[in-house]
Amino acid sequence: MKKHLLLAASGLALCASAANAEMNFNRIASFATPGNMAEGEDHARPTSAEIIGASEDGMTLVYSDSPLGVIGLIDITDPKNPVAKGNIDMGGEPTSVTVIGNTAFVSVNTSESYVKPSGKLVSVNLADGSITGTCDLGGQPDSTAHSDAGDLVVIAIENERDEDLGDGRVGQMPAGFMVTVGVNDEALVCDSLKNIDVTGLAEIAPEDPEPEFVDINSLGEIAVTMQENNHIVIINADGEVIGDFSAGSVDLTNIDTKDERAALTFDQSQPGRLREPDGLQWLDDTHLMIANEGDMDGGSRSVTVFHKDGTMVFESGADFEHPIIQAGHYPDKRSDAKGVEPEGMEVATFGDTTYAFILGERASTVSVYDVTDAANPVFKQLLPSGIAPEGAIAIPERNLFATANEADLIEDGGVRAHVMLYELQDAPAQYPTLTSEGMDELTGWGAISGMVADEDGMIYAVNDSFYGYQPTIFKIDPTSKPAKIVDAIRVTRANGDAAQKLDMEGITLDGKGGFWVASEGRTDRVTPHAIYNVNAKGEIKKEIGLPAELLNVETRFGFEGITKVGDTLWMPVQREWKDDAKHSVKLVAYNLETEEWGAVSYPLATPDTGWVGLSDLAAHGDYFYVIERDNQIGANAKIKKIYRIPASEMVPAPLGSELPVVSKEEVRDLIPDLKSFGGYVVDKVEGLAITKDGEIFVSTDNDGVDDSSGETFFWSIGKM
Repeated sequence: MKKHLLLAASGLALCASAANAEMNFNRIASFATPGNMAEGEDHARPTSAEIIGASEDGMTLVYSDSPLGVIGLIDITDPKNPVAKGNIDMGGEPTSVTVIGNTAFVSVNTSESYVKPSGKLVSVNLADGSITGTCDLGGQPDSTAHSDAGDLVVIAIENERDEDLGDGRVGQMPAGFMVTVGVNDEALVCDSLKNIDVTGLAEIAPEDPEPEFVDINSLGEIAVTMQENNHIVIINADGEVIGDFSAGSVDLTNIDTKDERAALTFDQSQPGRLREPDGLQWLDDTHLMIANEGDMDGGSRSVTVFHKDGTMVFESGADFEHPIIQAGHYPDKRSDAKGVEPEGMEVATFGDTTYAFILGERASTVSVYDVTDAANPVFKQLLPSGIAPEGAIAIPERNLFATANEADLIEDGGVRAHVMLYELQDAPAQYPTLTSEGMDELTGWGAISGMVADEDGMIYAVNDSFYGYQPTIFKIDPTSKPAKIVDAIRVTRANGDAAQKLDMEGITLDGKGGFWVASEGRTDRVTPHAIYNVNAKGEIKKEIGLPAELLNVETRFGFEGITKVGDTLWMPVQREWKDDAKHSVKLVAYNLETEEWGAVSYPLATPDTGWVGLSDLAAHGDYFYVIERDNQIGANAKIKKIYRIPASEMVPAPLGSELPVVSKEEVRDLIPDLKSFGGYVVDKVEGLAITKDGEIFVSTDNDGVDDSSGETFFWSIGKM
């Protein structure tokens, strides 16, 4: 019978006591959009959460779900336990939603084609889900906003271009325009609908404006970005254009512009980069902020504040990316495009502080700025979001904030689309849990795998083959809050070149100031199964390949950790090799003195879905400790655990012989820990380190922010 071993301290206390803490936003819950599908529906269909709003009382969230053609409702009476309220069919593709009182106003795309665009504005009673009104918009709608008085809805009619036509460039007819519709006691007044011409204003394709994102200030003035046109237009409450100006360009330095995928290098530049803004919000009645995502030619990876007369008063430049890079969320695959892609935005006042929330679409982050002084935004914190945040809504009366995250990876066996909730708390910031902030050079990182603790309590971690051109050993100070990367040791060959063709999945100390590193082989990538001796400078001094007895039975899944006990190195194999019994794996031993190989057999749990394997190994006292996990994510995740094996049973038998089967005892179920971070349960728990005094640290692998939220969790589960 298994038993859970008690630990001396709870490990999620990586942050200091909340006493005297400043206010911070922390994630408190998440909601997977398939939860709103009715019983009997095909839950394997892709869903999404794109633009999001909230009822006047702040108890109901409503989001647009384009793939399903619905809006979804969530009851957040208890925000830490969101409850599904179901979907409402919109008869087309909902593109945006805004809420007045208890009525949602949804813009819906019903276009037959790019050259025959059409759409409608639909009003929905959130209390009973009934459709209370519909207005024909005469074009394909995008963003929607409403006046503070609740008497007007404004819609950006984008009439978007066909990116496969004419090299994907504007102009392409028909042109976009703006629409306003009156609202009386939450009822649409379609007879009041007004079209507003915004042609002839932009320098780029003036004949073909493509309005993108819209917002209204307390004076009733409408501001709209025209992304492909790189332009901003100001319209008064009567529907007259009263101002317009170019969004301009930025000279970017200290950025990564190379789609290497395998290295993070922030030493490039892009002069004269067009902003091409997407998101826009009024900060007050005079200033507006834009998020410069880019689309056709530009994307300055930045946020900018303009006076409404067109005077620029603040430009973040590449600084916007820096906290994202330091938190391990930089999406290297997007380096040659638009980097982190700031896109959606929300601005709201909580108490005496006005915050701007800027969504990093490709980084899956929320950058929080204090914009109380609109001309001098101050970065406050970085929040983790689901994959590809698209929309956001603040509910300051309840100290809440929510994001809608559009990516649904069901077709790739990944995580579903999510809505995530955050609360402004008198507490330390829970995230990030690991950062490179404070290093002399801007240092990106990700794909953290195996770990080991040294005698001084510092922890060393390796990245895996995702950064194959930049294999690195990271030195981490776990006593900092959050834990801090204080050094990045690049692993090199004897000639000084980066040690490519490594897949570092484990690290341990060699007892001489250096390390032993385990590399997981991939024959389909010409990556050998091997172990390497690396000195303190990162230079490979010795390589030990696997013997024929192992190579003859190997598969693509190799060593996923390494630890050293006496003269013996121990390496867990992640999954079964050809000669293993089903649901069993080898713990391979190599004696450094005798150069003899051996192994024991470890029994894995039997999964309901997918596979189960090992991720790291550490020795301490009378036991060896392993991470055993399934490859499932979100609600499907069932096995993320630490087990211990008596050291007395770790007696290797010769390879090729019948291997002794070791026993295991559960130490910790990590799923409650992972859930405590407020998001979905990530799949790759991959790092395990135990300090001299017995404190256990665990970390997760963020897959280099590739089809991943980029979240890395590094935490302590306390002392044994």
